[in-house]
Amino acid sequence: MTTLIESEEHKSLRAAVSAFAQTHPHTTNPEDGKRLWQAAAKLGYIGVNLPEAYGGGGAGITELSLVLEELGAAGNPLLMMIVSPAICGTVIARFGTEEQKREWLPPLADGTRLMAFGITEPDAGSNSHRITTTARRDAATGDWILTGRKVFVSGVDIADATLIVGRTETVSTKEGRTGNLKPCLFIVPRDAPGFERRAIDMELNAVERQFELTLDDVRLPADALVGDEDAGLLQLFAGLNPERVMTAAFGIGMGRYALSRALEYARERTVWKTPIGAHQAIAHPLARAHIDLELARLMMQKAAHLYDAGDDVGAGEAANMAKYAAGEACVKAVDQAVHTLGGNGLTREFGLARLITASRVARIAPVSREMILNYVSHQTLGLPKSY
Repeated sequence: MTTLIESEEHKSLRAAVSAFAQTHPHTTNPEDGKRLWQAAAKLGYIGVNLPEAYGGGGAGITELSLVLEELGAAGNPLLMMIVSPAICGTVIARFGTEEQKREWLPPLADGTRLMAFGITEPDAGSNSHRITTTARRDAATGDWILTGRKVFVSGVDIADATLIVGRTETVSTKEGRTGNLKPCLFIVPRDAPGFERRAIDMELNAVERQFELTLDDVRLPADALVGDEDAGLLQLFAGLNPERVMTAAFGIGMGRYALSRALEYARERTVWKTPIGAHQAIAHPLARAHIDLELARLMMQKAAHLYDAGDDVGAGEAANMAKYAAGEACVKAVDQAVHTLGGNGLTREFGLARLITASRVARIAPVSREMILNYVSHQTLGLPKSY
């Protein structure tokens, strides 16, 4: 089964990315992050999933998730890989017009342009049916006019545009929100009039910053719409399933990095003439962390293969499970790594303390573990909905 045993091509890709990542020490400096992104793109890693006809590698989410995992395992997780090539690149490649593909896919693949993704709102997180960002047509010009707010949007300051999820029709309800979700996706240039951003003050030490966006009657041309106005959830989940797979890769890579630092320390740190890694109280929790990460990787690979095979329904179930498993495994691996180092685990020298916060990203975003359990409960197990 292809999801259980990696091909020689994938093993070679993994080794090459790992070797590349090892030459770039971890940094939270945006300029260093930009150089790493450009160097990875030059080698074809950033756009490996995008169509060859538009400058990409012609592979899939399977290969892109492998790249992100190995970068993370070397301490260089590139959060925008989840967003720019995986979500935005996938949506444009599948549903964009020929003009949109020619304009965006080549620069997304070669790293010269980035795209952010905005879906979450102050009152619409897991419940996307509460999205209030609206897009209405100007009957005189055919332009779209977007109004609304988004929060926790990564990398808007370094992105050339943001793919915004809005809705194109509203139904009068008691709350003034639509009762029928019809999401549409719009490419909003970073300098569009009325498109404002505000950095959110995060306890997260990362290259990519988080932003709150305000769209105040942002006027866009008719061709800013990606895909069919009536396609609804089909187009949205074409991007969200890869997002979950890539978040799993992000978490697995981070967990592997933390575990490798803990193993190095446990082999070398000696107390009473014995390396602490010889004690089962140290060794067994690290072994469990490794097992959990390996199991999460298997589900991630299954989800990626299903998606690349065109099975959106199967991929949706597997991607949610992979994201859940990877988030839990990542948090546990980081916690155990810090605990293994003791006080040293909280020092800047060893670089693990920053992962205590960062590892929560894999558990919280883009969908909480509780919502994944809800999904599995009623979609997979057939239990009644609780909401």
